[in-house]
Formats: sequence, structure tokens, C-alpha cells
Amino acid sequence: MATIIRMPEVLANSSEAAIQTWLVTLGQSIEVGVPLAEVETEKAIVEYASETSGTVLKLLVEEGVQVKVGDPIAVLGAEGENIDDLESPAPESAVASAPEPETAPEPAPSPVASAPTTLPSADPVQDAATAAAPDRRFVSPLVRRLARERGVDLASLTGTGPGGRVVRADLDRAPEPVAPPAAATPAVASGTEASFVDVPHTGMRRAIARRLTESKSTVPHFYLVADCRVDQLIALRKAVNESAGVKVSLNDFVLKAAATALMDVPDANVTWGETATRRYSTVDMSVAVSIDGGLVTPVLRSVEKQSLTEIARNVADLAERARARRLEQHELEGGSFAVSNLGMFGVTEFSAIINPPQSAILAVGLARQQAIVVDGELAVGTIMTVTLSADHRALDGALAAQWLAAFVKRIENPLGMLV
Repeated sequence: MATIIRMPEVLANSSEAAIQTWLVTLGQSIEVGVPLAEVETEKAIVEYASETSGTVLKLLVEEGVQVKVGDPIAVLGAEGENIDDLESPAPESAVASAPEPETAPEPAPSPVASAPTTLPSADPVQDAATAAAPDRRFVSPLVRRLARERGVDLASLTGTGPGGRVVRADLDRAPEPVAPPAAATPAVASGTEASFVDVPHTGMRRAIARRLTESKSTVPHFYLVADCRVDQLIALRKAVNESAGVKVSLNDFVLKAAATALMDVPDANVTWGETATRRYSTVDMSVAVSIDGGLVTPVLRSVEKQSLTEIARNVADLAERARARRLEQHELEGGSFAVSNLGMFGVTEFSAIINPPQSAILAVGLARQQAIVVDGELAVGTIMTVTLSADHRALDGALAAQWLAAFVKRIENPLGMLV
């Protein structure tokens, strides 16, 4: 019996997604676990694997079309099986992404289509409309957004993807335009009022706004601040980098120290739930990564078990794939704790917003030299200020202070992290 494959909730809190690339073709026989498609959400492109086996009888959604989670996207069944009587196979919510200002309006896609090859529609009027628009450009939402931000006219590009589809590689080869992006429309006010530019919200920016507004509105934050003297840490890092094949950053030490402190104070390694507080035996930690147009927080697993060089290598890999929108689904889910470091931008101190259901996030500032008092004498030391944002539902003040003291002890005595 034929099975309808539906758009999965590939990322937490995603209500819509688009097929970025189909990885199967009509008539192909597949097994459980075979990748069906690359699915694009507001924050990433993730690979979606089939949860059933069979022959691909129909692909219901074109590449680049935004549909709701739970909508049908494909039909699998036995080879040659008749699916004409299959109930409501086409997604009702499938709508093409809005055309960019620099391109002419595109006709709406057929509700029953395949990608990368188009299947005949059941509607002859729609078939005629499609045939009458031979110059129609198929472009993923990601490429559309990047083209808008870079000010590149999609009509000027030659698509090298299936069926002449414009892919990201085509966009990357395009020369940078001299003119400003067309999507940012300047509006100059009269008189003494200032001029301004309206920059449309991206899907990622809307998602960040929604999540962080929800966090600040529903999670009772409180904050603890500590100054860490990191002279020994800087000296140890220099020695490690002189001998290791992988360069270790100051932030790698911070991640290791935070994970070790969570093992020292296991009651702080928790997330808040409606009926229970979940305590973890390992440390899965989110690492804030700034990317084009926003921020993502991929999760580093079992940090307490990793060496500093392993942490450095894995963080670099996650950051590289995050910026290329190539993180996998499981790499954006879970985690009990997060670290956000703005020290490289010269920020000395800041407070971060918790990403629910996590219960805490550590904000790390710049390590800078300043005057300190040591045994009643003035001296110069390297100080790094950290701020812990904690969820008061899961962590009381004393418990959070205990964890922060453990972190400071680890970061100020870094040799213990190597043994």
C-alpha cells in the first residue's frame, strides 16, 4: 500500500520548510535510511532520510516551494502501484517563495510537481500556464535571500542545477554589483528628519526574534558575574599551540572548563520541563556561531570527554558547516548549557539570553590586562569577565554560584584540564 511522506519537523519550532534539493528521482527504489531530500528551514539545510522503503511514485513539491510541517511531499509504494485514489496527496499549503524585487513575478507552481523533473499536472490550465512561461526560474529560498542581500539580479544568472535551476554556486560566481541591494529601499524624509533604510526581515531574523522574545518573557533570568585571572591559561595555550597540530583557542579552554565545572556540580547540568527537571550525565553544550544574517547554536556532544584539540577541531567543523547552512538536524537539537563569546570583538562584559529548554548560558568577554591587587600589592594581571545567565526555575542562586566558582577554579588552574 502506498505511503504518503510528509514534511518533517526537522528543527524545533519550525512550522514551515522547503525542499532545497530532491536526492531521489521518480521510480527510484529506496530503503529505510536513504536520504530523500535536503530540507531548508529558517536556520539551516538538513538532510531528511526516509523512514520507510519502497519505490518513489510521486514527488509532490517542487524544489524551493515552502510548505507547512506535516504536509505531503512525496508518495512511496510498490512499483507500478495505482495511486489515483490516494486521498489528498497534494499539500494544500504549498506556496512558491515570493519573487525578488529585481525579477518579474513568477506564476504559481503546480500543486503536484516533482523535483528536479516536473510531472504533468492534473490541471490542463496549469499545464498551459507553465508551458507559456519557459523562462521561469527555479531558485531555492536560500539563494533568493543571498541574492537579495548581495544585490545580485537573479535574471542575470545562468543556472547549472537540474533543469537550469539557479544554485548557490551560480550565485557565488556572480560578480559583486556596484549598486546597493534592491531589497533595501531607502526612504529620505523631508526637513530635519533623518533618512533611513528599511531592511526586510529574513526568516532567520524572525525566528531569532520569536525565540528570544519568548525566552525573556517566560524564563525568569538572573545573572552572576565573575572576574577570572587567565595569565596561566594564556601561557598554557601558547605552550599547547607550539606543540599541537591543531591550534587551540581561548574559547576552547572556556568550553572545556565549563563542561568540567558541570561535572563538578552535576545538579547544574539540567534542563527545565513542565513536569520534571531533567539532569544529564554528560555535557552537550551549544556554541553560539555568528553567520550571515543571524546566529545559530550547534551542539557539541560529550564535551567533558573531549581533549582540547578535539574540541578545537569539532568547533571549527561545526562553525564552518553552520556558515554554509550544512548542519545536520541532530547538531541543532538538545544541549543543557551554552557559551557565547564576544571577547574577540573587544566586548569586556555582557549578558546573554537563555535558549530554552536550556537552563543557563555563559557570556564571555575580552581577556585584557588591568591593575589588580595581589597579597596587598598592586600588580598587572590578565582578567576575563564572565556572566552566567541562569533560569531560576531550575537553578537557585546558591547552586548557580557554586557552578560559577567551579568554573573560575578550572579556568584559573587550566593544567587540570589536560590530565
